[in-house]
Amino acid sequence: MPITQSAKKALRQSIRRKARNLNRSNAYKLAVKELKAIASSGKVKEAQALLAKAYKAIDKAAKTGVIKKNKASRLKSGVARLFAKK
Repeated sequence: MPITQSAKKALRQSIRRKARNLNRSNAYKLAVKELKAIASSGKVKEAQALLAKAYKAIDKAAKTGVIKKNKASRLKSGVARLFAKK
């Protein structure tokens, strides 16, 4: 356990940041998973609506440092490729 006041504050901050990062991480993963499921079922209009949601979640995760910029680009490219096939 932290003893000094600054260490206690740092612990509180890290707990809050971890929760925020987990939310962002889960949000983009869920969005991509939903999009892949709908795209594979052939519902193109619904999938395109979810595409914007997935892009937004991925961009927010990259902006806040949850994932790196190149990973975000890779994910967005992979999601976009689902539509190029059809």
